[in-house]
Amino acid sequence: MPAYNEAATLAHAVDAVLATAYPCEIELVIVDDGSTDATPQILGELDDPRVVSYRHPRNLGKGAALQTAAAIAGGTHMVPFDADLEYSPSDLPKLLEPVLEGRCDVVYGTRLFGVNTRYQSYRHGVGNRALTFAANLMFDAYLSDLHTCLKLMPLDLFRSFELQENGFGLDTEITARILKAGIRPFEVPVSYHSRSYDEGKKITSSHGVECLHVLARVRFGSVRGRARRALRGRAADADATRRETVLEVLHHQPSREFANPVKSRNGAAA
Repeated sequence: MPAYNEAATLAHAVDAVLATAYPCEIELVIVDDGSTDATPQILGELDDPRVVSYRHPRNLGKGAALQTAAAIAGGTHMVPFDADLEYSPSDLPKLLEPVLEGRCDVVYGTRLFGVNTRYQSYRHGVGNRALTFAANLMFDAYLSDLHTCLKLMPLDLFRSFELQENGFGLDTEITARILKAGIRPFEVPVSYHSRSYDEGKKITSSHGVECLHVLARVRFGSVRGRARRALRGRAADADATRRETVLEVLHHQPSREFANPVKSRNGAAA
C-alpha cells in the first residue's frame, strides 16, 4: 500500500483491509512515500502484527513505493492497494480465488464490468479505455482495464522485471512487461469509486502521454539518444535512494513464514 499524504483515509483503509476475510494469511506492507501530513503519525500508531511499514525520507513516486514494498514483502504473491479507498477491500478475495483454484497465477480486477463503478470524469474513463486499446494492439492482448490498481501476481515475477518507472508510469510498465512476457492476466470484476481532485486525486492528462511512452518503450525497445539519457538522469537519484532504503529495511526485517499459504499452479506458496 503506497501512501503519500493520505492522512484523511489511511487509518480507515488499513482497518478495512485487515477486517476483510481472506482464504489465507496476509501481510499488509505500507510505504509512506515522504508524506508531509499526518501519515507518518498514523502509521506509528498502528499495532497489528500483520502490518509492516516503512517511510521514504523524501517523495520518490508511487512506483518507487511499490518497488520498496515488494522488496520488503514476505510470501510469494502481491497485490497493490491504494490508501485512497477508490477500490473496495472486499474485492481482494475475488482475486485470490482463481489462483487457489489453480486456474492462473496473474489476476486483474477490472472496473469495466464492476457493478459499482464510478469515474469522476468522462475523460478519465475514455482515457483508460483508449490506453487499454493501445496496449492490446501493441501486445496482441485482450485486457479490459489496463490501469486497474488491483493486479495480483507472484512476487518473484514482479521482482524479475527490470522496472524503470518511479511514478505513475510504473502501473503501465508492470502490465506492459507482463504482456510482453506472453502472460495474459485473468480478469475478475471489481467495484470502483473515483475521488475528485478536491479529495486528493493526482492523475492528470499528462500521465496518459507518459503511459503511451512507457507502452512503446517496453514493446519496441529502449528509448534512445537524449530522451534516454534524460530518463535515466531523472530516475538516478530516486533509484539510488530506493536501493539504500530497501537494503536498510531488509537488513532489519525478521524472516516470516506463512502458516496458511496461497498455492499457485506450480505449487509455490505465498
